[in-house]
Amino acid sequence: MNARRLWYACATVCFALALVFFTAGALSLFGKTSLSSQTASPASATQVVLATTTPDTFFVEKVVDGDTIDIYKDGETVRLRLVGMDTPEVVDPRKVVQCFGKEASAEGHRLLDGQWVRLEHDAVSGTYDKYGRVLAYVFRASDGLFYNEFMIEQGFAHEYTYSGQKYKYQALFKAAQKAAEQAQIGFWSPSACAGNTTKPASTAGE
Repeated sequence: MNARRLWYACATVCFALALVFFTAGALSLFGKTSLSSQTASPASATQVVLATTTPDTFFVEKVVDGDTIDIYKDGETVRLRLVGMDTPEVVDPRKVVQCFGKEASAEGHRLLDGQWVRLEHDAVSGTYDKYGRVLAYVFRASDGLFYNEFMIEQGFAHEYTYSGQKYKYQALFKAAQKAAEQAQIGFWSPSACAGNTTKPASTAGE
């Protein structure tokens, strides 16, 4: 009888210990899973992936429209307004979508989505515009494509001079616009906007 009681006691103790170890292991597993989910959050992952030591080179987080993009810089999103160019409006809530605006925005996405870009600032234009956006020229890091110039010469953007400022690439951009207008490409085409991008997109070709 005593032996049987001793056996039951030992079995009970072993079962209790097994239950304790199982519970502790499960809690540890769930805790690790939760911690892993927290450390692998999109923000922290972005910080690791988008780190670079290349001077003035940053990752394009978002193409807002043809002349405005967001980059990832110093752990935060920074909005850029590109110098010397102006594309038809497509996101401004105060205005209707302008002629060739969607096409210009789509071209911006095609050229810059998921890309690294090198920035160049202009001493005349300054670093910020009146809305607090960073002013810059953008060069695609993979092949050196000068985005500002390309958009003008392909008829997706007008050359834009702010308050009569003679910015660095003004002559280059004006020449690019003249060539696009003469070739009637992009919004210069009579079947698109004939250069008049202020009209609504729905009236294109009229």
